[in-house]
Amino acid sequence: MEPRLSDFDFELPAERIAQHPARPRDAARLLHVTQDGLSDRIVRDLPGLLRPGDILVANDTRVIPAQLTARRGEARIGITLDQPRPDGTWHALARNARRLRPGDTLRFEGSDTLTATVAARDPDGGVALAFNLADAAFAEALRQAGALALPPYIERPAGPDAADQQDYQTVFARHEGAVAAPTAGLHFTPALLTALEARGIRRVTVTLHVGAGTFLPVRDDAVTHHRMHAERGIVTPETAAAINRARQDGGRVVAVGTTSLRLLESAAAEDGTIVPFADDTSLFILPGYRFRAIDVLMTNFHLPRSTLFMLVCAFADSGRMRAAYVHAIAAGYRFYSYGDACLLDPNG
Repeated sequence: MEPRLSDFDFELPAERIAQHPARPRDAARLLHVTQDGLSDRIVRDLPGLLRPGDILVANDTRVIPAQLTARRGEARIGITLDQPRPDGTWHALARNARRLRPGDTLRFEGSDTLTATVAARDPDGGVALAFNLADAAFAEALRQAGALALPPYIERPAGPDAADQQDYQTVFARHEGAVAAPTAGLHFTPALLTALEARGIRRVTVTLHVGAGTFLPVRDDAVTHHRMHAERGIVTPETAAAINRARQDGGRVVAVGTTSLRLLESAAAEDGTIVPFADDTSLFILPGYRFRAIDVLMTNFHLPRSTLFMLVCAFADSGRMRAAYVHAIAAGYRFYSYGDACLLDPNG
């Protein structure tokens, strides 16, 4: 039977939505989900839940201040950068996009230098913007004019605060380009990384620039009709070789977050071998998908009716994940970007 959106719905009390992260980060709770049941732990326990020889794969994208306020004449237009395009333009989501036409010039509040020309407009409210600055000058202008595009469920009426500038970046963050943080990575600290290394757990990174499309809801009850927004991903030859070597040596591939998982599955050959990858991916994973590259997944607790909840149901079984979420809600786990995590080990 074709899955329906209602199959992935559940009731979540508003007080379970985390507004701030745990401090320190690795003090967040961790629900260990295996075929034998559920175990309440904390993130700091992770080294003991993994095995020597396992390889941890994290996303090293860095979140940019992608929320901008533009002016076209007297009109004020909210802009959220989404993805850079090969032609040098940026795809962006625009409030009041109907006011924009190709050729319009936008100026941005907070910067005396940054402007953009509307190169094209999408029927769904997206626009292609050609900025007048590039590289370091563009990054500096964004720092002046932009703000973090925090998820709408994190309540910041006055905008992101000073703590969010640190809280919404992972310890792995290196390559600028994400609109949203790969939130499973937010739980890691230098001390935890040291403990994992001492345990004999190897670590590599991949890059997937999370776009604004991650916030868009699934609208069609026939979920197979949903189309994921493409996101740019990179798996270097060195990283691919390290993952393949770890698996050949008997280690498991542990994805930190759904972004790492989706990228590795996009880069996997039929036999599970990881090949170098530098392309867009719009992989949409639903129950019934055959995983080739991933053995274990660490991830946060996701929104009802979301593509990410569908993914974890595909990875660890829908019935098991429903039971895990019922337990997490009853036990007071904190949900979403700043919330707690779960470690999914369906064969453990």
